[in-house]
Amino acid sequence: MAPRFAAASSSAVPLFLIEQDQLQDWLDSQPASVQTWVATNGFTAACGQALVVPAANGSANLALAGYGNASQRARKRFVLAAAAEKLPAGSYRLQGNTQHTVALTPEQQQTECLGWLLGQYRFTRYKSGKPAAATLVAPDGIVAASVETLAASEWLTRDLINTPAADMGPAALEAAAEALASEFEASIGVTAGEDLLAANLPLIHTVGRAAEQAPRLIDMQWGSAGPKLTLVGKGVCFDTGGLNLKPGASMGLMKKDMGGAANVLGLARMIMAAKLPLQLRVLIPAVENAVAGNAFRPGDVLTSRKGLTVEINNTDAEGRLVLADALALAEEGDPDLVISMATLTGAARVAVGPDLAPFYTDHDADAAALATAAVPQADPVWRMPFHAPYETMIEPAIADLDNAPSGGFAGSITAALFLRRFAGETRYMHFDIYGWMPSAAPGRPKGGIGQGGRAVFAALPQMLDLKDA
Repeated sequence: MAPRFAAASSSAVPLFLIEQDQLQDWLDSQPASVQTWVATNGFTAACGQALVVPAANGSANLALAGYGNASQRARKRFVLAAAAEKLPAGSYRLQGNTQHTVALTPEQQQTECLGWLLGQYRFTRYKSGKPAAATLVAPDGIVAASVETLAASEWLTRDLINTPAADMGPAALEAAAEALASEFEASIGVTAGEDLLAANLPLIHTVGRAAEQAPRLIDMQWGSAGPKLTLVGKGVCFDTGGLNLKPGASMGLMKKDMGGAANVLGLARMIMAAKLPLQLRVLIPAVENAVAGNAFRPGDVLTSRKGLTVEINNTDAEGRLVLADALALAEEGDPDLVISMATLTGAARVAVGPDLAPFYTDHDADAAALATAAVPQADPVWRMPFHAPYETMIEPAIADLDNAPSGGFAGSITAALFLRRFAGETRYMHFDIYGWMPSAAPGRPKGGIGQGGRAVFAALPQMLDLKDA
């Protein structure tokens, strides 16, 4: 099932979005029976409240959705989606800008409608579940097809992350990328197994060689004109920690360690569906960090595609290794912008929690464009520093770089600095995302989640000066 708005119909139930301080004025304009029903059911128009008001024959006459007040909304995303979850089955038509209801701008309407579609997501591959009951007719003030595209791209990301590693290993991730390429007539190539060594992608090979499924680099390309954008996504389909084996509690969510790959595929889908006038390349190193006799070891010194040597002080810091080779390859294509996404460090979660997508860039204009674009997309991001004085922390005694500096300080920053060494002089932005909702929220069920993708998509026209976008 794909996210879709309901077809326009005269039978759709009118849905009034009401702020708390508007409620009494709205009630004063309604019949006594409606006033009594609302009072009896305790509807106060608090954020996310919902109430159906019946007609005399028992059918739905109208519905109310609470929009709270400004201080309540500042603590929530997708208020309309919260109400949608409480509405009974049926099709609803938002009564925009009517007397004593919320006067949403077109931008706000688009955000709230996106939240409604995102809230319809269900992961049903292994367990049947009821589809979302309440559907929404697209208001006249939004571009419905664009909202559906954003939601469908997010659903793709969620499906990929939610699928267990037994069914989403490197081969399955490759198949998902191939399906996306086929849908949008993109080209795709894959370098796997021992061919990675011949192609000078040694870190990808080393990290993934102990797993049953061969490691691989997925390379998808689309578009023939315009600025060059390369997306690099960490595709560690499961991370045991390698010989620095994770404890069981830390391994439980490691199916999501390919969340960077899932997010760049979702972003790529947005770009291709919107036909942005650019040249897109997607690079995904897809591996499983497993334990076997040929697993790489703490203390090993590895040589990367770029020629930089890396001392391995922790085999559980493998994501930056596979990204390093992919970023070096990306730089060789002379792109105008490289963006990497990875579920890279626990330090980023400690710094900003699971809800914010921290990002790094040396370009103030890109950071400003992204921060501005993130707000209407309800896709919050937070800039982190490429703090140059910490460079010494990733420079060990016997190699060019250290993959896991000791001391425990600035873990996300040192990982980002490590990656920047391989991006070289390329204009570069890096996201250290979580990719997971630990508990359900409006529009965002518990499980895999997209982070930063919608914000990037909305900012690309400015960042790449896409005049025709």
